[in-house]
Amino acid sequence: MRTILNQWRIGLLALLAACSSPDQQTTTAPAAQDVRVRYTARRVALPGVPRRGRLLDRHDSVLVATRPEFLLKLPPRPPLDTLALGRLLGWDSTTVRRRFAEARPYAGAGSYPVQFRLTAAEVRRVRRDSAAWPTLALSQRPRRVYTTAAGAPVLGYWSEEAQPFLGQARRTSRGRFYRLRNGGVESYYNGLLAGHRGYAHPLEDAQGRPHGSWTRDTLFQEGQDLHLTIDAGLQSYAEKLLGGRKGYLVALDPRTGEILAYVSGPVFDPATLTAPDRAGLRAELLESDDRPLLNRPATLANPPGSVFKLVNAAVALQLGAIGPGTGFRCDQSLISCVHEHPVPRNLTVGLQYSCNPYFYQVMRNLIERVPDSLAADTVAARHANLAQWRRYVRSFGLDSVLGTDVPREAPGFLPTPAYYDKARQTRRWTYRSIYSLSIGQGEINLTGLQMANMAAIIANRGWYYPPHLVRGIGAGGPLPRFLHKHRTLIDSVHFAALLPGMKAVLERGGTAEASSLADVGITVAGKTGTVENGGDDDDDHAAFVGFAPADNPRIAVAVYLENAGFGATAAAPCAVLVMEKYLRGSIAPKRRNWERRIMSRARQGY
Repeated sequence: MRTILNQWRIGLLALLAACSSPDQQTTTAPAAQDVRVRYTARRVALPGVPRRGRLLDRHDSVLVATRPEFLLKLPPRPPLDTLALGRLLGWDSTTVRRRFAEARPYAGAGSYPVQFRLTAAEVRRVRRDSAAWPTLALSQRPRRVYTTAAGAPVLGYWSEEAQPFLGQARRTSRGRFYRLRNGGVESYYNGLLAGHRGYAHPLEDAQGRPHGSWTRDTLFQEGQDLHLTIDAGLQSYAEKLLGGRKGYLVALDPRTGEILAYVSGPVFDPATLTAPDRAGLRAELLESDDRPLLNRPATLANPPGSVFKLVNAAVALQLGAIGPGTGFRCDQSLISCVHEHPVPRNLTVGLQYSCNPYFYQVMRNLIERVPDSLAADTVAARHANLAQWRRYVRSFGLDSVLGTDVPREAPGFLPTPAYYDKARQTRRWTYRSIYSLSIGQGEINLTGLQMANMAAIIANRGWYYPPHLVRGIGAGGPLPRFLHKHRTLIDSVHFAALLPGMKAVLERGGTAEASSLADVGITVAGKTGTVENGGDDDDDHAAFVGFAPADNPRIAVAVYLENAGFGATAAAPCAVLVMEKYLRGSIAPKRRNWERRIMSRARQGY
């Protein structure tokens, strides 16, 4: 009996030691030791601090790394001869004013502790004249250094170095929202980037003599490098096309789900959120009405507009509501049509001219079908048909998160029959009260990631890999879930039926014929969208989704520009320029003036 009691006591003490805090000293004893002796469980850090991993683009160019950085700390209290300081550092008067404005959180913050990051040449100048400036303090420490001014929503920040930004954010009305949604891959993959120290777990007696270990030792692990899917050159180019405009551009490889470019506009330098001399710029970002800190492609869901006609057409084909040769009259008593065009005698023509009455009737065929089993109950039939429509549409990854490696991804929204029962305060709502679904407006909301993925699904004829930003962790591949292929409920033949109409959009007479790349031998398949935003004073939103080459897609792009007008004239040109840049490496002379005009408008923010 005593032997059993001792064994029970030993097991209980070992369990308490394993569950205790690592810093606590817990008395225990291994089964092989005398239970009358008291032992202390310790956790000892082994030598060596892991380096933080780097971020590299898809071509292994380093985008973010931990490197020595020089900081110049100014005297805490004025007066300070700023002109003389500028001469010391080799700055002209304009640069001095700009650097001070960027470093101070608000105008007149004279006593704010200002630090400037210096280049190697500026450091040499300061050291050479250090005797004349005894109040300046020059220091060197390792910091995260961004080698690119592009990709802020992708790269994000290391929270340890972003404390000044997080503090500023807490003092603004939008602070909590921004703090949780700007971490990028630095935040999402922090555990892998940081690595971990090694720890030993000795079990010691009262004299400090070791008696084995109370748990398994922790191995030292260096931080892992992350090889991103982003093409740094394409990312920088796409950001120049959006500039100060509100909106997004997402480009991905439909064959793998790898995100090639991920732009949220207005764009800003990723170093702004962590640099010690950018407090003023951070304040501007936090207070701007254009909300540049909003990660638009992942966290903002909008009505997609006419680009959603592609999804409705695919579902209608699958369920037999229409066929590829089905035609409808352009009956503007049903809904207005902004394009003058021939009668849409089939689906291809309906897509080419984005005929609203055509797709009104496509969706009506879907919702008002009355199966024989419900012939006497049209209300129940409409509910069942809408539920079935939603089920097929959700298989595109809509109304749910795609599971990408971006913090706080939004799910978007697709209405249910119950939603309309509540919103209309009756079960007897009719198709006429929900027809806006036919043109991608009303209650439908999609994110930029979902829009780009929708284009990838059509390019792949019905399947997709989840969009992701990291293609390799250390010497390995991406997270396993990004290698899992998802399939929609639509047969591939019905996606193939969309292709002629999508090609026709960028051919003569199509809504985006001016954006054709036929002159360089690239056939683009796409769909334009113009989204009414409900405001009398603001222009509509412009949208475009597409892929190229049409018959062997290597890039799929979604563009959404807020208050930019027509999708054909605002969004489509940005998308095809990104396609051409990626597929050819350069822009044809025919589009150089076009490119310059777009970039000029982007710099001015309209």
